[in-house]
Amino acid sequence: NVKPWVKTSLAPGSLVVTKYLEHSGLQEYLNHQGFHLVGYGCTTCIGNSGDLDKSLSDAIVDNDVVVVAVLSGNRNYEGRVHPLTRANYLASPPLVVAYALAGTVDIDFENEPIGIGKDGKEVYFKDVWPTNEEIEQVIKSNVLPKMFVDTYGSITEGNDAWNNLVVPKETLYPWDPKSTYIHKPAYLENITMTPPGPPSVKDAYCLLSLGDSITTDHISPSGVIKPGTPAAKYLLERGVKPENFTTYGSRRANDEIVVRGAFANIRIVNKLLEGEVGPKTVHVPTGEKHYVFDAAMKYKSEGHDMVILAGDEYGAGSSRDSAAKGPLLLGVKAVIAKGFERIHRSNLVGMGIIPLRFKAGEDADSLNLSGHECFTIDLPRKITEIRPGQDVTVTTQNGKSFTCTLCINTQVELEYFNHGGILPYLIRKLA
Repeated sequence: NVKPWVKTSLAPGSLVVTKYLEHSGLQEYLNHQGFHLVGYGCTTCIGNSGDLDKSLSDAIVDNDVVVVAVLSGNRNYEGRVHPLTRANYLASPPLVVAYALAGTVDIDFENEPIGIGKDGKEVYFKDVWPTNEEIEQVIKSNVLPKMFVDTYGSITEGNDAWNNLVVPKETLYPWDPKSTYIHKPAYLENITMTPPGPPSVKDAYCLLSLGDSITTDHISPSGVIKPGTPAAKYLLERGVKPENFTTYGSRRANDEIVVRGAFANIRIVNKLLEGEVGPKTVHVPTGEKHYVFDAAMKYKSEGHDMVILAGDEYGAGSSRDSAAKGPLLLGVKAVIAKGFERIHRSNLVGMGIIPLRFKAGEDADSLNLSGHECFTIDLPRKITEIRPGQDVTVTTQNGKSFTCTLCINTQVELEYFNHGGILPYLIRKLA
């Protein structure tokens, strides 16, 4: 049997999977091992795997244990499957079951048993792993064309829950001010027909100082909204109970959640915290520690610009636009990094945020940037004076100066940038 400390779940991508698992008799054995059907599509890989037993959660936190998730999905970011899983490995479905039976990933399948059989003898991986011929025979006998025809032949008919939804008759979407899922964003209100031009960045404080390989899931997590966070407080104030907080991903059509979820990943490492891990930062003028959202709002209320310092591969991972939208809503004017992931760089430009790359061989550490400086970016205020890929000088309040490359690559991107982003650009073009 699966070890008692292992949490299991089964979330196929299609109803057809359930049909052939049941037809083959495999589902009965999966149920016996705890791999019950929990739903279809995005569940475990987006943090919807449910809570761990409290005794396990407490033991992990109290003893700073590195625990592991093994899944056959497509995401293995730190803390993605569950906030407490630091290590995450992708494997085939049979291997997921094998690791669950073993109860650990620290195992040599060739030489160590994965469990004890009913006869009291040790069971090894080779004893239960099917041959290619066996697999082929099971597929041939149980994955049948009729299953696909029956499932997808009527898919456009919907179901009672879908068909009974009330559909508004208005031409324009009727915003519901009470909705905590879909919210009308304020940053496109009162837009003028004149482009604002390149932003000015003067004496900006560093909101976060980050290392290499900061993914879009660090920047804009998809996982569960934890109690006590700015997003949780926002939902509580609107009458949403903690059991209904769901995830950042499911509430991404609400800009108020997007901004409160920016850099809310509980495993993010911010150098300003000097070793502490989590979604907080330091308000440099006072030295106070706040959630990133609260610190950003404090800076905005004081009239300060903000920048982010980062290492290489900033914005790696899935290309979610909220990872650029969130920093914009926080008030971030520029990201100064050793390197950018290709699509995220484009998304930053599309949101009007300045992407600057340190020169080769340089980064925040080599330039002795602590993140406690104030940064001024010498970027022309007229778009006609800016060229794709040009050098840009950055200075600090203590007289330090360094040169970066402006990571705006084309004239079209410059046009978006001049309008404050691609959405304002489109609105002005369509008006």
